Amino acid sequence: MRTHPPDYDTVLTINTRRLSELQAAYQKERAAAKGLVAELMRHPGERQRILVANHPRFHTWGVFEHLIETSREVTSNDPKLAEELGKLALDLSEHLDTPIYGAEAIEDLRARAWAYIGNAHRIRFELREAQDAFDRALLHLRRGTREPWELAVWLDLKASLLRAQRRFDEAMKLLKRALVLFLAVGDRHRAGRTLISMDNVLYCAGQPEKGIPLLYRALDLIDPKQDPRLLFSAKHNLIDNLADAGRHMEAQRLLMQAHPLYRRFDEPAFRNRRRWVEGKIARGLGHPVRAEELLLAARSGFQEQDAAYEIALVSLELAGLYAEQGRTTEMRQLAEEMVPIFSSRQIHREALAALSLWCQAVKSETAGAELAAQVASAIKRGREEQPIPGQDGI
Repeated sequence: MRTHPPDYDTVLTINTRRLSELQAAYQKERAAAKGLVAELMRHPGERQRILVANHPRFHTWGVFEHLIETSREVTSNDPKLAEELGKLALDLSEHLDTPIYGAEAIEDLRARAWAYIGNAHRIRFELREAQDAFDRALLHLRRGTREPWELAVWLDLKASLLRAQRRFDEAMKLLKRALVLFLAVGDRHRAGRTLISMDNVLYCAGQPEKGIPLLYRALDLIDPKQDPRLLFSAKHNLIDNLADAGRHMEAQRLLMQAHPLYRRFDEPAFRNRRRWVEGKIARGLGHPVRAEELLLAARSGFQEQDAAYEIALVSLELAGLYAEQGRTTEMRQLAEEMVPIFSSRQIHREALAALSLWCQAVKSETAGAELAAQVASAIKRGREEQPIPGQDGI
C-alpha cells in the first residue's frame, strides 16, 4: 500500500493562518485593555477584585499585561498602588484561559508581577517583604518559558534589593548578567537602564567616578523617544559624577548640552538638583560667590521638600566652600542648623554618625574642606540610591 507524503504546504498555510488570527486577537485585546484597566481603577480595591473575579470581559491577556505594565509605571510615585495593581493582575491570572494563552507564558507574567511587587516593597524599605516577593517571582520564572528577557528583568530588579541591603558586589554580579542578556536579545534601551542601575550601586558604594564610563555608554543605548526622563536621569547622574570626580570643565560642558532637558523637566526636585550640581561646578571652577548663591538656593528648595539627605549633603558642600574661605562663623551656623536632621527617619544610622562627627569637629574648630568631603562620602554610602526621581522600576 502506497502512502502519500504529507502536504507540508497545506499544514504551513493553516499554521500561518492560525498565527495571524492569534496575533490579531492579541492586538484587539491590547487595544481594549487600556479602557478596561481605567474602568477598574475607578473603583475601590475590593470592588476591583470582585469585578476581576466575576466579569469575563476582564479575563484577557491584554488586561493582564496592561495591569502589570501600569504597576511598573506608577512604582516610583506610588509604590503602594503598584503593589495593589500587581496583586490584582495575579488575581486575574487565575481566570485566564490556559489552552489559549499558554501556561508557561502566564507564568512569565506572574513572575514579572511579583518582581514589580518586590520592587514596590523595596522602595518602601520593606526589605523582608521584597525578598519574599522576589523569591515568588523566581519560582514562577522557573515554570515559565525561560525567555532570557524575563530573567534579565528579574535580575535587574533583584539587584536593586541587594543594593538596598548594602550587598553591592552581589548586586553588580546580577546587573552584569542582566546587561549581557538584554544586549543578547537586542534590547539596547533596557541595557542602558541596567548601566544606570550599575552606576547607582557604585554611587552607594562610594565610587561614583567608576560609574562615569558606564553612564557614557548608557547614553548611547537609551532610546530618548521611549523614555526621555531616563535619558535626563542618566545625563544628570553623569554630570554629578564628573563634578564629584573633579572633572569640572567636562561637567560644565555636558550641563550646557543638557539645558533643554532641564527645561523640559522643570519640576522642584530636578530644579534643586540642577542648582546643586551647578553649585558644585562653580565651586570647582573657582567661582565661590556664584557657588554659594546656587548651593543656598538648592538647600532652600530641599528644605521645602523636607529632603533630609539632600539638605545634609548640600550643607556639607557649603561647609567645604566656607572652610576654603576661612568662614568659621558660617560653618558653625550650618552645623547648628543640621542638628534637627539627626532626628529625621530618612537618615541612615551610618549617615547620622558621620553628621555627628562633623558637628563635633566644627565645634572644636578642627573641621575643614577635606573632612566635609569625607563626611559627605559617608552619607552617600548610607543612602539607599542616587537621589534622582523616576529611576525606579524597569
